[in-house]
Amino acid sequence: MRTPFVAGNWKMNKNVAEARNLVNELVPELRAVDNVDIVLCPPFTSLMAVSAVLEGTNIGLGAQNMYWEKSGAYTGEISPLMLAEFCEYVIIGHSERRAYFDETDKSVNQKVKAALNNNLHPILCVGETFEENEAGRTEEIVTRQVQKGLLDLEGLFSENAGSSLTIAYEPVWAIGTGKAATADGASDVISNVIRTTLSKKLGDDFSQSVRVLYGGSVKGNNAAEFFSNEEIDGALVGGASLKASDFVLIVKAASMS
Repeated sequence: MRTPFVAGNWKMNKNVAEARNLVNELVPELRAVDNVDIVLCPPFTSLMAVSAVLEGTNIGLGAQNMYWEKSGAYTGEISPLMLAEFCEYVIIGHSERRAYFDETDKSVNQKVKAALNNNLHPILCVGETFEENEAGRTEEIVTRQVQKGLLDLEGLFSENAGSSLTIAYEPVWAIGTGKAATADGASDVISNVIRTTLSKKLGDDFSQSVRVLYGGSVKGNNAAEFFSNEEIDGALVGGASLKASDFVLIVKAASMS
């Protein structure tokens, strides 16, 4: 059995005071949820403050990105060692990073490797654009992103792969558009593309132990539909994670799945 997992990606939102306020709203509402792994991913500037508020709670902390080198002359970058002081998780390869900051399958792979080598659990994002979806290229694109994102990493995973790697299937055309994929459509990609690719690369046991989330316009009023599908292990939530009431609804929907 894979434990449900809900992560909130705040993106470039919330200053430190706003971040503290949001977490202080979430903690009491989610304290009783003991069957879902919950993670918040605020901007870098709020990691230290949010970490302090989350200490001793059932909510984990993640970052939205990182560089693959441990230190050096890389102005403006954040290393895995810096994140590991506060975080357990790190989002890698989000479509916005690929689209706006020219991240490639190669750089995504370097970041996944660095995360695993520095005791961080990567949340690897994969997904096709609207044009790729319309052209019937979903399987090709997602297969390539999984294969190349996990290239040459076979020896870095813990025996419990579910605790060392998470994959988020985020069809780009559904992110921030209000147009979510259907649960059946997402499940089909997860089962027949992502898990099949993982199985061929790392074996059936590994494939079945890795949690695969859905991301893309997940809200309180549609989360239960996704979580009712056994192939969808949770959600990487964007906009709805910025409002406590919405995020709580999503987590509680996962708790009841």
